[in-house]
Amino acid sequence: MIFRGTYEHALDTKNRLTIPARYREALKAGVVLAFSPDTGSGETRSLSIWRPDDHDAFASAALADLNPLSSRAHDLRNFLYGRSWDLELDSANRLVIPPQAREFASLDRDVVITGAGDHMELWDRTVFARYNSLALSRFSEITASFDNTD
Repeated sequence: MIFRGTYEHALDTKNRLTIPARYREALKAGVVLAFSPDTGSGETRSLSIWRPDDHDAFASAALADLNPLSSRAHDLRNFLYGRSWDLELDSANRLVIPPQAREFASLDRDVVITGAGDHMELWDRTVFARYNSLALSRFSEITASFDNTD
């Protein structure tokens, strides 16, 4: 399954996130909620919502070429596995977002879920608006960098 689109949602008073209807079936077997390693520090942090097998494949690929005894591999394993949670959708198709995850991504009540191909990302709505504006302003620069791929 490919996750795409942008959905505006709100966390309820118990910090539960309702999953978009089109993705509920794909996540019925469980979810891995993780810190997003591909976001910058501070203002642009987000969380990743994975199907468990996809998260395992992502983590394995990230660790594949590292010496398993190296400090770099240790730190990456700690980040990928220690900063993730196995969660289940409740009967109303919601996930409870753990406090550490909310803090990492600076989540307030209003959030945005974006498709990212093999997973989804969860953003604070204000943070996402800033990130999206910057990303859109750099889109030509980003795509032009693919011209030089000798």
